[in-house]
Amino acid sequence: MASETIHYLVVPGWQGSPDEHWQSHWQRTLPNSKRVEQDDWLLPQRQAWVSELDRSVVSVSGSVVLIAHSLGCVTVAHWALQASSESLRRVRGALLVAPADVERPGCPEPLCHFAPLPVAALPFPSLLVGSDNDVAASPERAWAMGNAWGSEVAILSGAGHVNVASGHRRWEQGFAYLYRLQHRIEQRVKRRA
Repeated sequence: MASETIHYLVVPGWQGSPDEHWQSHWQRTLPNSKRVEQDDWLLPQRQAWVSELDRSVVSVSGSVVLIAHSLGCVTVAHWALQASSESLRRVRGALLVAPADVERPGCPEPLCHFAPLPVAALPFPSLLVGSDNDVAASPERAWAMGNAWGSEVAILSGAGHVNVASGHRRWEQGFAYLYRLQHRIEQRVKRRA
């Protein structure tokens, strides 16, 4: 990765990521970063969100690392199932934080359009970060999603939904997971060389 320019594509979840959300902080902090902007943050439609993610990936001139949160993680998994091989080749890896279990009992109605959850392995390295007290996905369900997607999985203690409400505004500690993902990407490149 040292020889190529990496672009960071922030993929927010349901209701978007407000200015004080860690994704917004990271977007302001990381070089070459931009956000997937959905037309409707409140009533998400799976195909529209997947299509916008694809347009965003294709619009980047260079290699991409996805930084997804909540429903954004599920959007990435759906996108990977139907993206062209050209689009998939652009993505070097994905950091998937606090994925939303859209199959859980009591799941908010707007998120149900994203069920069933994809169960295919992602064709690029990924690291899924969940929490042991996230109302959007139990640690068991986070592990199951990570295993299905072929992700390395880390479960945080007491981190909630890793959002503003759970006290994660800048989430500087999260950069350690991004660096770990980037190390995995570099190892994969070396193995292929």
